[in-house]
Amino acid sequence: MRLLPAAAGSGIVFRRTDLDNFEIPAIGRNVAKVSYATSLMRQGVLISTTEHLLSALIGMGVDNAIVELDNLELPILDGSALPYVEAFERVGIRTQRRRRETIRVLRAVEVREGNKFIGVYPGSGYRISYAIDFPAPIGRQNTCVDLAAETYGTAIAPARTFGYMADEKKLRDMGLIRGASPENAIILGARGPMNGPLRFNDEFVRHKVLDLIGDLALAGRRLEGHVVAERAGHAMHTAFVARLLKDRSAWELAHVPVETAVEEDTQPARTGVPALVGA
Repeated sequence: MRLLPAAAGSGIVFRRTDLDNFEIPAIGRNVAKVSYATSLMRQGVLISTTEHLLSALIGMGVDNAIVELDNLELPILDGSALPYVEAFERVGIRTQRRRRETIRVLRAVEVREGNKFIGVYPGSGYRISYAIDFPAPIGRQNTCVDLAAETYGTAIAPARTFGYMADEKKLRDMGLIRGASPENAIILGARGPMNGPLRFNDEFVRHKVLDLIGDLALAGRRLEGHVVAERAGHAMHTAFVARLLKDRSAWELAHVPVETAVEEDTQPARTGVPALVGA
């Protein structure tokens, strides 16, 4: 996989180099099957497990990029977004002349399904509050992150995906987690992580925030508001994106200056260097 700079206003676009450079924009209408990962599909061409990279891009303030890929699935790396963040930091991030366009929430939009919930409310910046309640040994965890405070790289990106050893056979029989290993996921036994230590005491809920940020990137623009989620998952995340975009009276497009990126004339040489990321 290779990441390349893109023109202002391009958004995030995936390009299958093994299929004549076929392009799939990272937007809600291209969401395909959603279960344990978020996949995109256009005209029968699939790209799987997009959420970690999309999360890293949005979390680090990258609005426009081309993602070249020679396969249908993105590299899992260490199960977090940290390797992506480190790659971005090595090559630099460039401020473009066009002002950033965000989705500014004007009134509440909510999706409920039993005891699962996700909603967004008006507010400055981009804040996410998330609560999870998994079987032991995880239990209930909650956290809140303000992406406007530039905390993504240290507070969210390192959090790894996780799974229960007891579910391994069932998931592999379904054709899932075929590449899962102790190097790219937290493996949970009855007494706790089998491949510790954890990077955070609440690493599990932090990873759910990581996933949510990536899935909400499919709105096509960074959100401006407060997102609250309870026991949600990929399917609910993407259903929420569809609900939000459909309710045009609940938000407006707003133009704001880019404050966290490198100034356009400070690193002109490095910004043209692509970030190379592979499994």
